[in-house]
Amino acid sequence: MTQTPSRPANPLDAAEALFKPVKKVAGGPAVERRALPNVKEPVSLKLDSDVLAYFQADGPGWQERINDALRVAMKDNP
Repeated sequence: MTQTPSRPANPLDAAEALFKPVKKVAGGPAVERRALPNVKEPVSLKLDSDVLAYFQADGPGWQERINDALRVAMKDNP
C-alpha cells in the first residue's frame, strides 16, 4: 500500500503551498463590549501645544481638567 507523503515531494509545490491563502474559521460577528460607567479608558489624543500647555500649567491633574472641560462642552452641546 502506498502512502502519500505528508509534504510535497516537488520543491515548487512545497513553495506554492506556503503561499496559499489561509481559510478563516467563521466565528460569527464581533461582539461589542459596553463600557462600564465612570471607567476611564486610555486614548491617544493630539492637542495643540498651547492647549496642552494651558492645562498643564496648573500642575498635576491636567488630564482630569481636560476631561472636565470636555464634559462641560458635552453638556452645552447635547
